[in-house]
Order: sequence, then C-alpha cells, then structure tokens
Amino acid sequence: MSKKKKSKEEKRDEASLVKKTARKKLDKKEYNKALARLQEDLVILQEWIVEKKLRVVVLFEGRDAAGKGGVIKRITQRLNPRVCRIVALGTPTEKEKSQWYFQRYVAHLPGAGEMVLYDRSWYNRAGVERVMGFCTETQYAEFLRTCPEFERMLVRDGIILIKYWFSVSDDEQERRFQARIEDPTKGWKLSPMDLQSRARWVDYSRAKDQMFAHTDTKQCPWYVVDADDKKRARLNCISHLLNVLPHEKLEHRSPVLPPRQKALGYVRPPITDQTFVPEVY
Repeated sequence: MSKKKKSKEEKRDEASLVKKTARKKLDKKEYNKALARLQEDLVILQEWIVEKKLRVVVLFEGRDAAGKGGVIKRITQRLNPRVCRIVALGTPTEKEKSQWYFQRYVAHLPGAGEMVLYDRSWYNRAGVERVMGFCTETQYAEFLRTCPEFERMLVRDGIILIKYWFSVSDDEQERRFQARIEDPTKGWKLSPMDLQSRARWVDYSRAKDQMFAHTDTKQCPWYVVDADDKKRARLNCISHLLNVLPHEKLEHRSPVLPPRQKALGYVRPPITDQTFVPEVY
C-alpha cells in the first residue's frame, strides 16, 4: 500500500520543526548583550524620528501568548514615553461601536516626531470579532475591502506603517497558557477570550489566512515573526524594525551641568514636618 504524498506545506513545516529542534538555546548572557546593543540603536532611532519629524506606526498582531507584549516592553524600555507611545485599547464602548470602525484607532495616530506601537489594532475585526461573532458578515466584508485602502491613505499622507504578525505553534501556546495558570503573577494575562482562542484554534487560523490574503499588500506588507523562542523573537523583531526604518546617528553633545543656586537666606523647614514612607526594607 503506497504512502500518502506529503504536501509542500507539510514538508516545509517539518523542515522548520527540525531546524528549531536542532537550534541551540540562546544563552541568557548572550541575549542580554544583544538586547542592550539593539536598545542603544533604538535610542538613536528615536532621536532620528524626532529630528526628522517622522510619524511611525507599528502594529503588533498574532496569537494569544505569542509574545507581542514582551517585545513591545523591550522596545519601549529605554525610550522616551513622550516620543514612543503604546496604544492598547480595550473593548469598545457603545458610543464607539456606533462610530466609523477605524475612528477610535485614528485618534491615537502619531504627530510629527512620534512613534506609536499598537498592541493589537484595527485588525481585531479580522480576528477576534470575526471568530467570536462580534461583528456582522457585512461589517467583516466591508473591513476586508476598506482596510487596504485605509492603510494606503495613511502611507500617502506620510505615515510609516509597519505590521508584525507573531506566529506561535500549537504546542508552545499551550505551554505558555499552562505557565500563566500556574503563576499567580501572570494569571491576569489569561482572559476568557484567550481561552476561546485556544478552543477555536482552527477558526483563528482560517481568519488569519483570509486576513493576509486581503491585507498583505505591496505598500503595507505583513512581517511574520517566528515567536516560539521568545528571546530570539524579540531580538529578530527589534533588529528588523531598526533595519526597515533607515536612520543615522545624530551628533550628540553632552550637556554641561550649571552650578547649583546658592541658598541666599533660604532655610528648609524641619524634617519632622514631612511624612516619610516607612523603611520596610
């Protein structure tokens, strides 16, 4: 009896699995050293964005527990929050539901000299809203038709738009979910919607495939991050972000501290008049 011939996709997935299994685990010291170097470059990028008055939008999408929040945290860790902002919107209000779908996301777009990181974005409609039935078929079809043109409008207006999809395997997502269940400091990360995403894995896969088919355009392509290895995913994503945003190091002059003002008769009030935090440690 002849064996069933494997598809190209199956062969590709198997080859990818073998490659991941054979890959050496990234040493923590090596990871921290690489991350520090990339974060220094992010500061240089930040200064370039401010100097050139750029408007940058970066979208982070993907499976639940794929590591989007982790990479966003590492990107913003050394940056000025007035320059690099995070947008993580909650469930829309009744008023927002009555508005143009993109309206509440447009309100958070950057001004000159700003970079905005969307921790999930308008693609909620193509993902959770589609799978969980939170939008109608008409609304979903309109999103797929409108979204590419909406993004082209942003680009034509001068906004730099970068889209990342964090891809995580079935087994790795389950491992991370179990870790969240067992760790009391991570339990808040596991919402009812996360549990549904686990139960409806195939539905989310279909939704992602259809979303890519309509919105992976030449002007605004999707960049897929292999996120099974968190450390490598963070480094690879930040490295790509730095490469896809051409920038140069600006001349930097170290500031000179002025002498402190003299007291000239000023007398501090007694220290006992102040209420101090108890020194527990």
